[in-house]
Amino acid sequence: MTGLILKLGPHERVLINGAVIENGDRRSRFAVISPKANILRMRDAVHPDEANTPVRRVCYIAQLVLSGDAEADAARQQLLRGIEQLSQVFKDPDSRSQLSRATDAVLRDEHYQALRALRALLPREARLLAAARQ
Repeated sequence: MTGLILKLGPHERVLINGAVIENGDRRSRFAVISPKANILRMRDAVHPDEANTPVRRVCYIAQLVLSGDAEADAARQQLLRGIEQLSQVFKDPDSRSQLSRATDAVLRDEHYQALRALRALLPREARLLAAARQ
């Protein structure tokens, strides 16, 4: 994750290599220059009870790697299988692009980037699920 810039609001929390860090009273910005650092914004975290849709479940697996609760090697197959399953539903060019980014990121062990690409699918998934309920 060389060159990742984190911008945090007041009292925002972030998980870095297993440690939860809380920002102070002011907005701040800092660069993460260590490669392979595991970083997760707490506001982006999926609670286990919220991992109840296909995209959220795949996001949750990536999140487990970032939080140190799952080994990258063990999660790789689950992530790639989940992304493949999502590609059967998300067929528009932009979604395909996000899924391709997520796949490439998983193969490079860049789980934050994979999570970021997958999270871009959440609004689309919500629209598809809402349309299916009608």
